[in-house]
Amino acid sequence: MSAHDVGDGLAGILRNTIVDLVRRDGPDLSARQLGVFLTCYLESEAQTVRGLAAKLNVSKPAITRALDRLSEFDLVRRKTDPLDRRSVLVQRTPPGMAFLRELRGYLRDAASPKASRSRAA
Repeated sequence: MSAHDVGDGLAGILRNTIVDLVRRDGPDLSARQLGVFLTCYLESEAQTVRGLAAKLNVSKPAITRALDRLSEFDLVRRKTDPLDRRSVLVQRTPPGMAFLRELRGYLRDAASPKASRSRAA
């Protein structure tokens, strides 16, 4: 298997996962919003707007817009940091955890050899 085949395989998994996300009834997230969401849920430490901007190498206003959208869907909540009132902490939510489980299921399905064969048919 060449590096090109592996890349196509990963791109296919990503495509199939995104298609599944688009087809379902629920939030439709942009790539940036999904990146912010995944960073908040997959990193162990608490996230701040400033920290997310630095990790993702985007502006704080871009993070704020993404968090506004994620908040609309109740996928995250923002809370003033009690230790530093100038800082905003991003908190996980039960609907966000459910969305992460759903996303993992789509990824698992898209990565399964059976799914690759049935989608190609």
